Amino acid sequence: MTGLDEMLAETFRLLARGVADRRHPFHTPTLATLAADGAPTARTLVLRGFEAPSRILRLHSDARAGKVAELAAEPRAALHLYDAGAAIQLRLSGHVTLHRDDGIADAAWAATRDFSRLCYAIQPAPGTPCAEPPPAPTDAAVGRAQFCVLLFRIARLEFLHLAAAGHRRARFTWPATGPAEATWLVP
Repeated sequence: MTGLDEMLAETFRLLARGVADRRHPFHTPTLATLAADGAPTARTLVLRGFEAPSRILRLHSDARAGKVAELAAEPRAALHLYDAGAAIQLRLSGHVTLHRDDGIADAAWAATRDFSRLCYAIQPAPGTPCAEPPPAPTDAAVGRAQFCVLLFRIARLEFLHLAAAGHRRARFTWPATGPAEATWLVP
């Protein structure tokens, strides 16, 4: 990759591959949010969708999970993706919108397999202390009430490629007003 435009195109191609290929390292990014006490928290999610023109990534969560409450209070978040084999790291920051009872959530639910739907049917809520692990849910339909779509819109993206011939690092930003910006950074 020699130019910034080429690097951004490759980044978007890799994000799309992360959606399509469950074995690709970008399929499971780490989402960082701020807890109510101001401490950072991070967890791994599954990348479910990516729309390059709008820079929106789609992730799913149980609406009762702590991350949903954190994002409702502070919608700014970060995503980290790393492919050790390719030596590529992506750091994304942006804003998340939550969708539970709307067409976005309905469409995502309809496209979700029953196996995945069972994740949202667990009782009690995720993170609840318990004496022993609860039984696995068996009724996938119950999960719809807890299903939440997280739409993460990229506002800033940093791409780092580690290579013996020379590392490459770039930053891309999309301000709320004004044109997009791209610049090389010292690795």
